[in-house]
Amino acid sequence: MHTSFIKSKIYALIALILMTLAFTFPMIAFHGTLNKIDAGKEDEISSLAIKVWNFYNQGRYKSTTVPKEAFNDLEKMIDTSSEIGVASLPIWTCSLEAPNYPKKAFPEGIPVFFHFDGFSGEVHEMNTINHYVGMDPMWKGGVLEREIGIYALLGLSLFMIYFILFHKKIFTYIMYIPAALPLLFIADYSYWLYWFGHNLHDWGAFKIKPFMPTVFGDGKIAQFTTHSYPTIGFYILLLIGLFSLLSILSKNKAMKETKIDYKV
Repeated sequence: MHTSFIKSKIYALIALILMTLAFTFPMIAFHGTLNKIDAGKEDEISSLAIKVWNFYNQGRYKSTTVPKEAFNDLEKMIDTSSEIGVASLPIWTCSLEAPNYPKKAFPEGIPVFFHFDGFSGEVHEMNTINHYVGMDPMWKGGVLEREIGIYALLGLSLFMIYFILFHKKIFTYIMYIPAALPLLFIADYSYWLYWFGHNLHDWGAFKIKPFMPTVFGDGKIAQFTTHSYPTIGFYILLLIGLFSLLSILSKNKAMKETKIDYKV
């Protein structure tokens, strides 16, 4: 077998493993768990969901209101009525600083983290701030993306496996999707920021003009200072994109040098 074929398979496999471990597996394992918690059906939560959440939340942000003994323990988080986020790796974070949120109580400001399948961090507090300026709660945005995200990643994983096993042009074209995941996320994130900033309501106690929230970097909204930056999940997406692109280039090189025609 041509060495570029081998390289292509290895690169694609690395991309697949990264996507599975960072996003697909925790999304599947934790799927529907928050709904069970909201419905008071904690006894229906699987042991797998509990173990996965506990593992993936090691070292993550914990609100100052969460008892230390509940850190990284889903059952104790539920017992203490602490705010619980999803299990998959966070991709982007946005935090707010304001005079009424002292550094001592909120050393990182009021942070929220965006995932493929939901949110984590100070979601309730952020929604309260949003309401103050007439902005919709966070759950109003990206509803479709959160609903289909798990199925989209599963389908993409299947096509990546096909790409590794077969030499069909359609699978090479589809491989450009994981290669473009960082750009797709930023585009979707930017769209929803624009939507939230340009669909303000009159209920806000503080009236501001429609605006575009900061996508990357530091900004200012009313008396709030904002910080919007990528976090660990986005860097994983960059690696997935890089290895996906390398797998495409390697396969195309192998097909050209071996003079094998792509099957449709």
